[in-house]
Amino acid sequence: MAGGAADCSFWERELGRRCRLFELRNKKRISVCAASKLLANITYAYKGYGLSMGTMIAGYDDQPQLYYVDSDGTRLKHDKFSVGSGSTYAYGVLDSGYSYDLSVEDAIALGRRAIYHATHRDAYSGGTINLYHVHENGWTKHESFDMNTLHYDVYGYN
Repeated sequence: MAGGAADCSFWERELGRRCRLFELRNKKRISVCAASKLLANITYAYKGYGLSMGTMIAGYDDQPQLYYVDSDGTRLKHDKFSVGSGSTYAYGVLDSGYSYDLSVEDAIALGRRAIYHATHRDAYSGGTINLYHVHENGWTKHESFDMNTLHYDVYGYN
């Protein structure tokens, strides 16, 4: 998520609450498509109220799903997104290295590099990089780095 901290925190919790209610009522998990539509409908209802939020909703239904939802209720589906003030830097890395048939290891390395460049070049981006792999059995957290550790130790900039 990117945007105002209060908006991001609140709407992330609210979406989680509503998805859990769906699960309790219907005895099955909500689809990624439906969860993204739910958030888009909620934020569209608050359009013009000054919300500041852009988020990616990722998951695996019958296949990998990735949606972008923002505070105006815009909802887009695609195979890659970047949100936030550093997203232009991340897109530069993603556009040069992405292909549909990347291995998991190569995709993680590409994601790490894209987020690193976004956080290093953009003064308003955060300093912690968390990398997750979303797959048919859920998700796996692969690594968590402080951006400065990547900068000085991994990529060797001194």
